[in-house]
Amino acid sequence: MITVGQALRVLGIQRVLIRHRLDEIILETHLLRPMRFVLYLLPWNWVRAPNAPRAERIRHALEDLGPIFVKFGQLLSTRQDLFADDDLALELAKLRDHVAPFPGAEAHAIVERAYGRPPAEVFAEFDETPLASASIAQVHAARLRDGRDVVVKVVRPGIKKVIGRDLGLLYILASLAERYWAEGRRLKPTRIVAEYEKIIFDELDLVREAANCSQLRRNFEGAEEVYVPRIEWDLTKNTVLVMERVTGIPIDNVEALRQAGVDLKRLAEAAVQVFFAAVFRDRYFHADMHPGNLFVIPSQGAGPPKIVPVDFGIMGSLSEFDQRYLANNFLAFLNRDYRRVAELHVESGWVPAGTRVDDFEFAIRSVCEPMFERPIADVSFGHLLLRLFQTAQRFHMVILPQLLLLQKTLVNVEGVARQLYPEIDLWQIARPALERWMGERVGLRRLVRAGRDGVPMWAERLPGIPGIVIDLLDQAKHGDLRFHVEAQAFHDIRREVRAAGERGVYAILGAAFIVGAALLFGLGVPDQTMLAEAPFGVWVLGGFGLLMVANALRR
Repeated sequence: MITVGQALRVLGIQRVLIRHRLDEIILETHLLRPMRFVLYLLPWNWVRAPNAPRAERIRHALEDLGPIFVKFGQLLSTRQDLFADDDLALELAKLRDHVAPFPGAEAHAIVERAYGRPPAEVFAEFDETPLASASIAQVHAARLRDGRDVVVKVVRPGIKKVIGRDLGLLYILASLAERYWAEGRRLKPTRIVAEYEKIIFDELDLVREAANCSQLRRNFEGAEEVYVPRIEWDLTKNTVLVMERVTGIPIDNVEALRQAGVDLKRLAEAAVQVFFAAVFRDRYFHADMHPGNLFVIPSQGAGPPKIVPVDFGIMGSLSEFDQRYLANNFLAFLNRDYRRVAELHVESGWVPAGTRVDDFEFAIRSVCEPMFERPIADVSFGHLLLRLFQTAQRFHMVILPQLLLLQKTLVNVEGVARQLYPEIDLWQIARPALERWMGERVGLRRLVRAGRDGVPMWAERLPGIPGIVIDLLDQAKHGDLRFHVEAQAFHDIRREVRAAGERGVYAILGAAFIVGAALLFGLGVPDQTMLAEAPFGVWVLGGFGLLMVANALRR
């Protein structure tokens, strides 16, 4: 049920829509379309001034509605797969979190509540004039008692209540759209609002943001081309984050970078390499890499310039499964192997198993070939990924949130790199990174690393193996050995290795049983030197293994 506050907010929203000539959107819904004639009865529609494009008017309306709607628009800008054309998504991407700062005295009070003592007792200096202000928090300069400069991020007072009110309203509007808007069932606006709710409440917890920063810093420890600021954990609370202050040049201030002697080509390549390292090495990446969150420390001596990311409220991560299929997809695109792209989508489960690979391949080719007719350096990774998502939706692909974050971040990184050095060829930079990653995931190097990583587990379990074997032999000797096979376990194994096929599964399991039988026989009592004298368990395991291998050969 709508509250009084929300009802007043609805009136305010309607006033903003009217001011930007967007009241027609409301009357275009399926429920209210018969009442569209009302537009001609409203006095402000009698004399209409020339309108800006609708996408631009929507962006201005969101800016007027306040920070919560601005952030919602920013989220929608990452969901370009939802829009039939790119105009609205491109306009929403222009939304910036420029919000008037709240008084420094309130920031002072929040810090005092967080620490239980005045800032003067915590910091040697605390500047109440903010360095920057956004919808969720604002940043102040400070100095620790040991002389180190830091920044103090403070959550806005009362922001949780404002978010709760506007989120309730967004849920109401989304449910109405889902019910009465023709595209509502396909776009599922309530799910989008739920995704937004999770993101924005995560941003309210500054301990979580500090943990994100700390993880990214650990991933790039010692890297020449990137520097992640250090968190002051002793002073970080849910509403206050204290972080090392790093002075740099905004990455989009090209003129200042030139004057500082920064090699723009090298910097652009570094930005792309950092992104691919985060995705294909760590599977953990900064998902809000717009120019306002990136600074540059000019080269010190012969070293490269360092990229300094800030604002770690939104991070992305990939499972090893998605990472592998994503890398294979990129390599298949580089080779224009559209058949392989279609097969990968089916194998990964991104599209339903019954999808016709031939039809999907044809759809992908029709989208990609016109793009590849241009010089390869002009082809956008992010745009290609978006087109692929839009095409795959026709085949009922459910776009995973982490892939959308990846696509949005890739667009941002491309934009930054091309602003620094327009001639940059992202594909040329990407191919070695992808091929190196593939080389590390397969072959001898992968086996050696897996063996090395498994040594501690083997060392822990090895001493107990003789006792387990003796127990098995005792059970076999007394006829108490029982085999219990969980059908679900076999189902899980088959699902994990389905790309290898059922034949491989039966062969692997059969070989495992045969090896187990050999171990039992080899570790038997000393006088059992003949196969005929082997324990009953050996015959059971070996026979079962041979049956499974025979079944694999039959298949």
